[in-house]
Amino acid sequence: MEINVFKFCSGLRVLGHVMILLVAAIVGVSYYAVVFLTYGPQLLRGGFDSFLSFTIVIIFHVLLVLLLWSYIRVVLKDPGSVPENWRAVSGEESLEVGTSLAAAEDGFERRSRGGGYCIHCQNGKPPRCHHCSICQRCVLKMDHHCVWVVNCVGACNYKFFLLFLLYTFLETTMVTIVLLPSFINFFGEAKNHSSAAKSAIIFLAFVLNFAFALSLLCFVVMHASLLSSNTTSVEVHEKKGVIRWKYDLGRKKNFEQVFGTKKSLWLFPLFSEDDLKKIPALRGLEFPTRSDVDA
Repeated sequence: MEINVFKFCSGLRVLGHVMILLVAAIVGVSYYAVVFLTYGPQLLRGGFDSFLSFTIVIIFHVLLVLLLWSYIRVVLKDPGSVPENWRAVSGEESLEVGTSLAAAEDGFERRSRGGGYCIHCQNGKPPRCHHCSICQRCVLKMDHHCVWVVNCVGACNYKFFLLFLLYTFLETTMVTIVLLPSFINFFGEAKNHSSAAKSAIIFLAFVLNFAFALSLLCFVVMHASLLSSNTTSVEVHEKKGVIRWKYDLGRKKNFEQVFGTKKSLWLFPLFSEDDLKKIPALRGLEFPTRSDVDA
């Protein structure tokens, strides 16, 4: 009797739901420490203190809304599924079905150049597609499976993940900075039993946000590098020894392959209908290469 060890990986999805609760808890502690304990009470004092507190609270809420919006989008959005009975086409067939950006929708969704075959899904694998042992399915332009979002990060939700990463880093960094004075005073106020609980919450919020800010900085830098070269986390191993990555179209085009061309939507977890139609990479079934651009 053969046992498929990879099926046990699907159990990691349970851990993901715990992570969602952990994210909610960290947000709750940070919100209580910043808004209710530290800067909320100063709003009615008047003068510069009120203005500074008002500015901090507004920026905190703006970043929090963008963070949660991006988080919800990356959690709920399908990263990209392979159409049933998908198959790659040969050069002659590609001319028949059309491989340009203006190809017919039916032919475009079910066929594209290149690809392979997944023995697990028993279906074709488009270019840059990989099988996730946790989700038990193939994911278009898979970057990685993220337990923090209980979902894979792929072609259709990579932008949302990057925005979530960015706004979380900015939020945790901001919380760390604005709570720093209270954190410094923690050891003196801890002797005062009346403010011990308040000081403990502020101390916990500061430590958590400081730790996350440091760790997220590494991820922000890493994914910025991957974005600039049009590479996924999985493909880092595939491109070793390659002089020039075939999907590297230049920084501007690489950025547009993920964020689209509409600048007004770059900072929001949204895509314009025009970009979804004109940029096939956002749908994850076909990707332009350097040879296409140079031709």
